[in-house]
Amino acid sequence: MYRAPVEDIAFTLKHVAGLKAALDTGALGDLTEDLVDAILSEAGRFATEEIAPLAKIGDEQGAVLKDAAVTMPAGWKELYKRWTEGGWNGLSAPEEYGGQGLPMMLGVAALEMWNSGSMAFAVGPTLTIGAVEAIEKHASDELKRTYLEKLVSGEWMGTMNLTEPQAGSDLAALRTRAEPTGDGSYRIFGQKIFITYGEHDFTDNIVHLVLARLPDAPAGTHGISLFLVPKFIPNEDGSPGARNDVFCASIEHKLGIHGSPTCTMIYGDGFAEGMEPGAVGWLVGEENRGLACMFTMMNNARLAIGMQGVAVAEAAFQKALAYANERRQGRASGWSGEGMAPIVHHPDVQRNLLTMKTLTQAARAISYACAHATDIARNSQGAESAHWQDRANLLTPIAKAFSTDIGVEVASLGVQVHGGMGFIEETGAAALYRDARIAPIYEGTNGIQAIDLVVRKLPLGGGEHVFGYIAELDEIANAVAVSNRSGFGRTALLLEQALDCLTNATRHLQSRLADGRTDAALAGATPYLRLFALTAGAAYLARGALADGGEERTALCRFFAENLLGETRALKDRVIGGAESLATAAKTLVHG
Repeated sequence: MYRAPVEDIAFTLKHVAGLKAALDTGALGDLTEDLVDAILSEAGRFATEEIAPLAKIGDEQGAVLKDAAVTMPAGWKELYKRWTEGGWNGLSAPEEYGGQGLPMMLGVAALEMWNSGSMAFAVGPTLTIGAVEAIEKHASDELKRTYLEKLVSGEWMGTMNLTEPQAGSDLAALRTRAEPTGDGSYRIFGQKIFITYGEHDFTDNIVHLVLARLPDAPAGTHGISLFLVPKFIPNEDGSPGARNDVFCASIEHKLGIHGSPTCTMIYGDGFAEGMEPGAVGWLVGEENRGLACMFTMMNNARLAIGMQGVAVAEAAFQKALAYANERRQGRASGWSGEGMAPIVHHPDVQRNLLTMKTLTQAARAISYACAHATDIARNSQGAESAHWQDRANLLTPIAKAFSTDIGVEVASLGVQVHGGMGFIEETGAAALYRDARIAPIYEGTNGIQAIDLVVRKLPLGGGEHVFGYIAELDEIANAVAVSNRSGFGRTALLLEQALDCLTNATRHLQSRLADGRTDAALAGATPYLRLFALTAGAAYLARGALADGGEERTALCRFFAENLLGETRALKDRVIGGAESLATAAKTLVHG
């Protein structure tokens, strides 16, 4: 059974990601360390005692659709009610609308614990949190008054409607249309697929944020607008009123996250008898500027999805470690007891477990550092704010892609540690593996994240921001070197070598982009992101070991450096030397 690692989460927030320094300097207002500890402790208790026990029920029962209505797994509706009553939905939301206004660092830490308890449960409220930010930043005052308090409290939930059958990641191909009615509202017509929590029985209203085209909109992404479309149109007193013409036509039968309803939504079909066709919606932001509005929601969602990767990895590690201490098989030199040794004493199992643990800790640190950058950007001004916003922008694709990649990797290793029993559903190891697999795909595939990193984020600050970040990581490597702690082994040397690889690969990609050789740069984007993440993760593990001073964190840092960091040299070679062979071999794949 999962138990929230509150102490490790708090340590990483404070001493690795920068929360302690931000508290000490007053950068986060009157937030205190005692309050941080209390929030993390209670979030951990709720995840451990309330969410985790219902995860298996959600996986086995799944969400059920009948007559356009979805029934959630047994106990989940009551769980959601307890979750909202605890105030968790508004943790980072604006105080003006009933939220607590707490830093994103606390929000993502809580998200990790809730997703470890059940990723299928936590993904729904995650989208509501994103919808709150999009509406708060871009909607009219009237829409804010009508919807924000109910979304912040969790009384209503929100969704994000982008994808269509003919348009996956290419939003330029969207066909859903919005027709103005003349009274300030619009009628929405179209189909959206893969809509998470598009229909459910948690709340009595669902607020959809929908991308659509106006009749005179230009082609491509410059002709997309964002609309707010409620399931029930609110009455004057704010209560749900008339049923809107938006319905769930089907839910997907998925590999994992069975408790989360992934819906096909139909807008404007006149499904109900006597209903005028066209879902009533209201414009959010400016006409033809919908993608910019939606990116407010998507950027936070990308970090939140990164936390899903960390969360599943943590749950998989805990499950594998418990099994390895119970399962007895074979003889081991480190075992002095009677009979067969627990498999945790076998070096190969130890290698798997330590790989799981250190990858999880590295991804956690990167994600928390991304949240820290966002918090400082929001709480500062001028050049300082711009600097930290660039930092958040740089780290977002890395946090999303690396964390979700290692979520799959660690969950797979968890199945391996369980051996044949890992392939059996009853142990729960397979369920974590199945759940993890979606995270590298949605909210922009990890290939898209790598492209974003190379094409949009490396040029930040005239191309120099990334080198400023690398210089900060180099300071950590130098601190390890001068610490003269034997427990670090070759960490300083290996980290310096990885930083050299990252620097050379970065300059190479920037050069390719400057020369107009975009395809050559994109060929190395995915290995570059992995190279970047491994190097940053190693540096953050070292920072934690230096701050802690204990043997355990130092030993884990050394393991990561001496067993995993060597991959950076091969990744650099792929970034710099792999483009031509990729282009040549790719010709064999194209037919017609």
